[in-house]
Amino acid sequence: MGTLTTIALIILFITFMTFVTFFGRLPALRNTPISFLHRLIWIHLPSFFTTLDNRLTSGRFSSSFTRLFNYLMNDRHPTILIFFLLLLTIGEYLYLPTAWPQLSSPLTKTTAAISILLPYIFLYLSAFTDPGYITPQNHTSEMARYPYDFTLFHPGISCHTCFLLKPARSKHCSVCKRCIAKNDHHCIFINNCVGANNHHYFLLLLLSTAILTLYGGVLGIHLITKKMYLYFPQFNLLPWKANHGAGMTLTQWLVIWSWGLQDGVAMGAVTLLALLTSPLVWGLLGYHIWLVYCGTTTNESMKWSDWQYEMREGFAYKRRMAKNRQKDLGVEPGWTRWPAETEQIIVRTESGNPPAEDDKELAGVGPWENVWALKDVENLYDLGFWDNLVDVFVPWYMFRDPKKVSLNGGGLKNRKKRRARKIYLA
Repeated sequence: MGTLTTIALIILFITFMTFVTFFGRLPALRNTPISFLHRLIWIHLPSFFTTLDNRLTSGRFSSSFTRLFNYLMNDRHPTILIFFLLLLTIGEYLYLPTAWPQLSSPLTKTTAAISILLPYIFLYLSAFTDPGYITPQNHTSEMARYPYDFTLFHPGISCHTCFLLKPARSKHCSVCKRCIAKNDHHCIFINNCVGANNHHYFLLLLLSTAILTLYGGVLGIHLITKKMYLYFPQFNLLPWKANHGAGMTLTQWLVIWSWGLQDGVAMGAVTLLALLTSPLVWGLLGYHIWLVYCGTTTNESMKWSDWQYEMREGFAYKRRMAKNRQKDLGVEPGWTRWPAETEQIIVRTESGNPPAEDDKELAGVGPWENVWALKDVENLYDLGFWDNLVDVFVPWYMFRDPKKVSLNGGGLKNRKKRRARKIYLA
């Protein structure tokens, strides 16, 4: 059991460290052990080794390592994408020669083949689809994709790199060196940004990979235990029900598992890998589905987190927009496909006092109201889960006509904007 235990512990450690790396920065996990480990790994330990290297080598080693790290993390290259592909391919190469001959049902073989194929298809589509690059040629149409909410996104702000007005919900990616429409995040596993044009492919990649890992793990356990039942009739997946209800010791139970896994060690190792990594993939999928449910993106959820701290300190104020507000067409689109317009503006002040009501530089009319919590503000981009999902999966080109701002049967037709009370802090 020693070798398999070592393999399982290594896989579990890698999975856990991946979870800490991806989720440790999330505001929802602040002041938790996960956040502490993230700071320890990515802030305190590098700082310690940099200080030590400055004393031993005058910083030569840390300087070289920093250049390598910046290249790996801040430049676009397929290293992690290739690693992901190799992980899929080598795992299937080790797993299938043992597992495939044991699949007698045509339905099982068909299901397995589809489960294997789909991650490759959606990985290709996610990685090589234009995520929504904003160019001078499509800038006008991208400006009309979403209205400004005057909270997270304000009109009149230009990208310092692209020198274009930034459309609502867009962000400049420092890795891709481009502005991306509805930028969610840059994903190193697909070597591409997740944006307006490939968000649905990314969700399908997560879903297909999650199904593959779960299916492979469960199928592997089924095939292994099937052989174990044949040679050890007293065995049971639940040790207290083994020996026909009399039970068996944990040591005996593990010894039988050791035999079952080592009888087909390649398939056994891949089965363990699939079972241990599946919760991480399902967690990532659940996180992004929750973002869709809340009508926000990873980028926007971080901005909402910043607003939350401003509100807690009493520095955030809001007031309503005039119903007959005249847009500045020099920096705002006259129309957008989005079936709602903002009804509020939120600002932060340095002093904690509300802005002057007659401040002409700030939009909105009427008195300023102190905002203390996110539940008191509106997320313009949340129309409800179904409509949010439609927005992710329906291509933008279907909405080129400003009069056609609804989907037949899609839930957006003749709707009024719903007030959003669920802003997710990711």
